[in-house]
Amino acid sequence: MFRTLAIAKRIFKQILRDRRSFAMIFVVPLVVMSLVGVSFNKNQPLLNFVGPALICTFVLFFTFILTGISFLRERSEGTLDRLLTTPIRRIDIILGYSISFFIFALIQSSIIITFSIFVLDIAYEGQILHMFLVVILLSIVAVNFGVFVSTFAKNEFQVVQFIPLFIIPQIFLAGVIQPVGNLPDILQYVSNILPLTYAVEGLRSIMIEGSNIQIIRKEIIVLLAFASLFVTLATLSVKR
Repeated sequence: MFRTLAIAKRIFKQILRDRRSFAMIFVVPLVVMSLVGVSFNKNQPLLNFVGPALICTFVLFFTFILTGISFLRERSEGTLDRLLTTPIRRIDIILGYSISFFIFALIQSSIIITFSIFVLDIAYEGQILHMFLVVILLSIVAVNFGVFVSTFAKNEFQVVQFIPLFIIPQIFLAGVIQPVGNLPDILQYVSNILPLTYAVEGLRSIMIEGSNIQIIRKEIIVLLAFASLFVTLATLSVKR
């Protein structure tokens, strides 16, 4: 555990020194959410409906980009290779990276939710704490998904190329644009294996219907399963 935390601490400091990562964490979410507010300023009821889905989508997208590119830099600079030559277990290395990335993902998520509720005035019926729980679980999924995918990329451009393959389809199939029930049957089956689907359903249920954790326990369990799956895949994909 000490080695894991030491890795996380080093990555945390390194990302803070990188201006691009700093902008991605603190500035870009504010700019994007401001554009959302301007776009929906004359249609608040529609914003209240699509708001939960947009929050989940932005959390998934920004966290994936930040994690994927940051982890790729670690590989490109040889830092990861040096760690792999030490007696430290692969799972400890991945957890160290994941913890540091998750801290920044949590900051991003907090900015997005806070801005959505208190600036854009998106209505919500459930508890804010429950909203954060869903978004945090989605962040964990996105962090480990980003680590896993970045192991197959050779440069930052290739990380970005994964977006049309892994992120954009989820936007169309996870109920962000239209309810999943309106999709063709075969696409509804595909939707059932996408993490964004369960995050959108869970957050929308909390914010619009006032549901609690007990009611959305299925979505919580599925997101936890996805998080565990991607931690395992990320660990296995890192070769010594």
